[in-house]
Order: sequence, then C-alpha cells, then structure tokens
Amino acid sequence: MRTGKEYRDSLRDGRRVWIVGEGAVDDVTVHPATRAMVDEYVEWYDRHFDPAWQDVVLTPPDAEGRRSPWAFVAPTRSDDLRGMGRCYAATSFLSAGNITHTPAYGNLIALGVRDAVRQRDVAPEQLRHAAAYREQLVAAGRFLTFSAGAATIGARLRENPAERLALRLVRETDGGLIVAGKIGMHTSPAYAEDVYVGGHNGVDVGPHRATFVVPVSAPGVSLVCRKPAARHPSAFLAPLSSRFDELDGQMWLDDVFVPWERVFFTEPSPEPIASWCFWHQLYCWLAKAEFTLGLALACTHAMGLREHEPTIEYLVDLIADVQTVRTCQTAAELDPERTPDGLVIPARIHVAAGSIALQKARQRMAEILRILPGSSLVVAPSDTDLASPEVGAGLAESFGGGGYTALQRAALLQLASDHVASALDARESAFELHANGGLATWRGRLRRYFDRYNELANGVLGALSLDMPPIDLTSIRDIPLVPRRPVAPPPPSR
Repeated sequence: MRTGKEYRDSLRDGRRVWIVGEGAVDDVTVHPATRAMVDEYVEWYDRHFDPAWQDVVLTPPDAEGRRSPWAFVAPTRSDDLRGMGRCYAATSFLSAGNITHTPAYGNLIALGVRDAVRQRDVAPEQLRHAAAYREQLVAAGRFLTFSAGAATIGARLRENPAERLALRLVRETDGGLIVAGKIGMHTSPAYAEDVYVGGHNGVDVGPHRATFVVPVSAPGVSLVCRKPAARHPSAFLAPLSSRFDELDGQMWLDDVFVPWERVFFTEPSPEPIASWCFWHQLYCWLAKAEFTLGLALACTHAMGLREHEPTIEYLVDLIADVQTVRTCQTAAELDPERTPDGLVIPARIHVAAGSIALQKARQRMAEILRILPGSSLVVAPSDTDLASPEVGAGLAESFGGGGYTALQRAALLQLASDHVASALDARESAFELHANGGLATWRGRLRRYFDRYNELANGVLGALSLDMPPIDLTSIRDIPLVPRRPVAPPPPSR
C-alpha cells in the first residue's frame, strides 16, 4: 500500500479539471474546492499504517506474518467478505457515508471487469489483460472510479438515432482504439487516477461492446465537475460539508488513444461489472443511516428527551431500518455466490433487498433527525457567536445546561444540521435517486435475482386435495430491466 503522500503526489499529473462555478483547476491538491477531499483520501491511505486501524483495514497475518489491505483482496470465501465488509463499514462511517468511492471500490470494479470478460467468453488475451490490470492496480494502490458510460443529454437528443451515443470510434489501430465523445456523470473523477468507461458508451468492436480504462491524465481527456456543495466557510457550522464533496462530473475525450491492454469486451449492459460494487455502495448507504441513528441518539441525550416516548418511538424506527439493512449485508456475505474461477460475490438478492429497503427509508430517516432536536436545530449558534462579547452570554444561557455547555450542544446540533439539512444532504439525495437507475431498477434487479418463484408457487399446491396444473413463472425473471430514462428528441424543425 502506498502512503497518502504518494497518492497526493500522483494527482499532480497535468490533469485537466474544470469545476462549474470555479473554472479551471491547476492543482486539485491545493484548490479550495478539492483540497479537503484530497486530504481525506490521503488519510484513507495513511490509515493502513496506523496501528490503531490495522486490525480493521488489514487482513490477519498469514503463515509468514504478512498482512494485506482488505481494500485490495480478491475474496475466495465468506470470511473474506466478512473482513472486507467490516473494513468498509468502519471507514465509511467516518465520513457519514459521504465518501462512496475509494481505491477499495476501484478494486471491486476491476474484479467485476475480470468476471464480465470471463462471462463473455472472448479471446484468452482479454482475460489476461483484465487480470493484469487488476494486479497492477493492487500493486500500485491505484485509484479507479466507475462510469456506466452513458451519454450526456445533448447526445441523447440528437436527431439521428445512430448518433445518440456517448462515444464514437475514431479509428482502430494495431496498438488500440482512438475514441471521442463525452461520458455522463460519475463520481470522484477529479480525485481518481483511472476511469472505467462501461457498456453504455456505445462503441462496438465486432460482436462485442468495448469498454475501457482511461487514465484521467491521458492526452485528450478533460473533466468537467459539478459545482461544489454550498457550505459555510466555518468548519464549526459545516463539519461534514467542509470536508466531503466527491464532485461528480463528466469526462470528455478528444481523440483519446486506449491501448488494447485497457480495452475490455463485455455485454452492452454494465450490470455484470457492478456485482461487488453494489455491495460496497450499500455499505456507504448504511454508514449514512447509522450516522443518522447515532446523531439521533446523541441529540436525544443532549435535548433531554431520553424519557420522551414519541422520541423513543422515532429511535426504534431508525434502529429497525438500520438493522434490516445490516442483516441483508450479513446474509449476503454468509450466503455468497461463487464464480467459476473460485471468487465469491455477496449474494445479490440480499444486497438488492437491502438497497430497496434503504432507498425507501432514507427520506423518512432524515426527516426524523430534522424533527427530533426541535427548533434548536435551526437556530443553533456558531463558536464565534458564543465567543462574542455582544451575544455570547445570552447564547450560553439559551443553549447551555443539562450537563452540556452551549458550545458542546451547538456543535452537535450543527453536525446534525449539516448531515440532513444542508446542500451536502440535498446533493447526495438527488444523486442516489438516480444512482444505478433508482428504485425502479433495483426492483427489477430483485425480480431477476429471486429464484424461488416456481418452488414456492408449486409448494403451496400441496395443501390442496386435488390435482393442479404445474406453475412456471420463470418468465418473471426474464423480463428486461426498465430502460433508464429514455429521451425522445424533438421533432425536426420545418
């Protein structure tokens, strides 16, 4: 594992980054819109060298006493998934689930690419290239992020259907492909070193969809990231949003050369690549839910509500939501699927059920935390207000007491407000409503993963005393997923 400093240095690679409202960014390690997130990723790397964290982020010692980062394990048994899951849960909680893409997520992308290439039954060198790329990523601790490869809205509205694609193949060479176009929104491109461009990109080579790993710093690559989440300059008032902003963005490719070693043939859907990624994503969603529960518990104590029955009922609702999803994750790890080459995938049926449960519960959980502290959540002061000779004494009287100083209670209230009543929360909510196709697509995934339609339907017939026709509901699994937001272009002008 490389150090945080080595990661920081790797970002000074000449990458071209434009942030909406900020303009061009010469160095993401020092720019005000990106510096804090770079620091967080630096800490992620350095945590692997911290003795206090090593039992969480490193595997147990092998026979020779060597330990490996859970972030880069290729899981072959349920115990591996359990160890990886504990690592994801602990590290994601630190950011309240706001850092969703780390190098650990990149390892899971690389595992998915290798598995998807194997499923496609393509030329042997394809599988060798996919395996070699992952080995290089693990050896260097490189940061890979994921894009489904979807087109931007402008491309999808072109009059000619043949042109409604994200990328076009400029030409094929002996060394690789040259591609051009624009890839729609994906997460953390400003902080990653590589981007996987998935099967929605529209470039076919023979009977296969071509997908790519493209370095962020490659000639012809530009990143256009969304505006930063609005936040107060005071870290006291913005304890989360001042630190965590993944800056989702687009990637533009201007005749970018991709060597064959980084071209991977898959099916047109990126679904097979995401098998492990969905599990990691659910840990990030769960971290947000557990952070919400933790804040609700702390606010219950700080606001003197621990014997208030309606508040206790709110807490029980939050606990039920959290435990439902945690149980799904445990089931996914203890009941894994196995690939032909010996790896294990967290059972997708359990991950899908947990994802649906949490997407349904998310808004209500945030609403409970907004309700629970009462109006104090809205009017809590800052540290500078409490230090002011003009209003400090009055604010201390208003917010102190019950075992808390005004500063302590205000700090907790500001943390809760930033978590569920800030631009950070609004951005994350808007993103997750569309991430992976949203709730409708997750329901489609669960429909496809569930494999007991016939078993259960025919099983209940045994309770009847007459012969019944056999039931076959296999077709339910075969219904295609709902198309993701199809766009109809306007009629041509006359």
